Amino acid sequence: MRFDFFSSESFRLTNPLHLLPLTNKSSMKQIIITIVLCLTFNLPGISALNVQKTEPAFWWSGMQNTELQILLYGNDISTDNVSLSASDIRIKEIVRLENPNYLLVYLDLTETAPQQFDIILKKNGEQAVIPYQIKDRKDSPAGAKGFDASDVLYLIMPDRFANGNPDNDRVAGMLENKVDRSDSFARHGGDIQGIENHLDYFTDLGVTAIWLNPILENNMREGSYHGYAITDYYAVDPRLGNNQDFCRMVETAHNKGLKIVMDMIFNHCGSEHFFFKDKPSDNWFNFQNNFTQTSYQTMPQMDIHRSDYDKTKSVDGWFTESMPDLNQRNRHVATYLIQNSIWWIEYAGIDGIRQDTHPYADFEMMARWCRAVKAEYPDFNIVGETWLGSNVGVSFWQEDSKVAYPRNSYLPTVMDFPLTGLMSYVFDEETNEWDRGLAKIYDYLSQDIVYANPMNLLVFLDNHDTSRFYKTKPSSDLNRYKQALAFLLTVRGIPQIYYGTEILMAGDKANGDGVLRNDFPGGWKGDKINAFIPTGRDSLQTEAFTYMQKLLRWRAGNEVVAKGSYKHFIPRNGVYVYERRLGNRSIVVLLNGTDEKKMLDLAPYREVLPASSANELLSGKSIRLDSSLSLSARDVMILEF
Repeated sequence: MRFDFFSSESFRLTNPLHLLPLTNKSSMKQIIITIVLCLTFNLPGISALNVQKTEPAFWWSGMQNTELQILLYGNDISTDNVSLSASDIRIKEIVRLENPNYLLVYLDLTETAPQQFDIILKKNGEQAVIPYQIKDRKDSPAGAKGFDASDVLYLIMPDRFANGNPDNDRVAGMLENKVDRSDSFARHGGDIQGIENHLDYFTDLGVTAIWLNPILENNMREGSYHGYAITDYYAVDPRLGNNQDFCRMVETAHNKGLKIVMDMIFNHCGSEHFFFKDKPSDNWFNFQNNFTQTSYQTMPQMDIHRSDYDKTKSVDGWFTESMPDLNQRNRHVATYLIQNSIWWIEYAGIDGIRQDTHPYADFEMMARWCRAVKAEYPDFNIVGETWLGSNVGVSFWQEDSKVAYPRNSYLPTVMDFPLTGLMSYVFDEETNEWDRGLAKIYDYLSQDIVYANPMNLLVFLDNHDTSRFYKTKPSSDLNRYKQALAFLLTVRGIPQIYYGTEILMAGDKANGDGVLRNDFPGGWKGDKINAFIPTGRDSLQTEAFTYMQKLLRWRAGNEVVAKGSYKHFIPRNGVYVYERRLGNRSIVVLLNGTDEKKMLDLAPYREVLPASSANELLSGKSIRLDSSLSLSARDVMILEF
């Protein structure tokens, strides 16, 4: 039996000895002697059996799925006899894996009421008692609201946003304790408290949901700041805070009308995870005995001409050697991952999930996961990272896709990467009617028939993996920014803003991922510039922030943009025009995609111009809609009817 008394949080919370006053060295010595005696003589309640992990640590009654998998991890426990102290909980199955340090216990909770009970392990006359709790769902935090096109998501990399608690910058026992803000690959110290401290900033800006890059433990030797190599699926990284900090932040955000979207990774974990360091079975990971890197090409998932070799290397290959690829075809792995996501929804009350590298995982398992989540939380939404270069490729992954039929991913929302690619340059080109500038936007959107639900596309200018919309900070006018932002917030789909876009943060992926994830100025004590407050922004940043804020506040609660139909016109004379309509309300957006002033003949657009004048949102002026309309170079107008 092994206890790490002075680093184990569970021991400190459950053992009364830690409450004794340590007034002198003698007191400490007495406690140590008491502990040694307990271990030596195996006093009642103290077992020589060693259970280091119990996952999940607790569960709930009243779930739609009444089966619960409990994973137990400890030294040589696989042959232990298992029993329960509860009379209304049935053991469905006990799974003893190849590795003797694992034991999987499947329970039937069909008739189970909220309660505390014991899982009892016995072997060779010794006994381990593991307290377990089934909670009442009525006590769970309110959440699982989902997100949709009425929302605007604000994406944050927690380590790079704000440092609210410098005391957790370095945590004893973590493999990477370097904090160096001058190193773009090191940890910078941002945390959950820092995000919570600025919730009013988000509400003032006008976004409705916060999407956090991964916050779970990444106890890796380097590069742990980004969070994508999880080493504990049930614990917040202590350098960001703890589980209670996260739950408190979620509750506070909800009280301010903000939703929380949590990043999850099912394709792989970190190589420091106990799963990998002490593998449960010979098929818990793909290529676990012979590292094989993925091809990073996911088209073989849908390619009817694919070779088996390409499909296997794509799906089963590892992202990197430090991120071993989980085998979701293993039913125990699949159940573990599905339960983990449901645990976080129920425990913390999150409102949505963004699933990393969705096409790299097993298609059938991920479809099963989506269905399981929706069965428990019908209003919940999941967006999968579907980084493909074509709309056909992206559409394959959306729920009820015609392209994938008869297969179905059941993934409600997919990421519109092809549109992001277009938006990175079309606002710089001169628009014609065929193949330049906004004509490419028209051409792309005219193919939305490939999507089962175009309104459930996540649309974005940039994110933590792409060059920022501005590779270098603009020095003069904001025409490009204003057109792109107006389009992003009025086109079909669910908009996402990357943190700092409102203050023109810049970054070029060619210079490394770290520069795409720079610190938000003002998030650290002692920062010379604080862009969280108006006086900390220069004139250009103020113009950008005010413009975004105006659009976001107008968009909030605007059902025309959230639910309305989309109708557009072939670009004429360099101008792209489209309408969003719901019932008798509508908006019409006009974008001049050229560097010249344009006089637009309104005759072709009469079907979307129901009145002789309209209020123009951005200028606040009433615009006459006679025979023609004048637009300045790179102009944008939003007419309201």
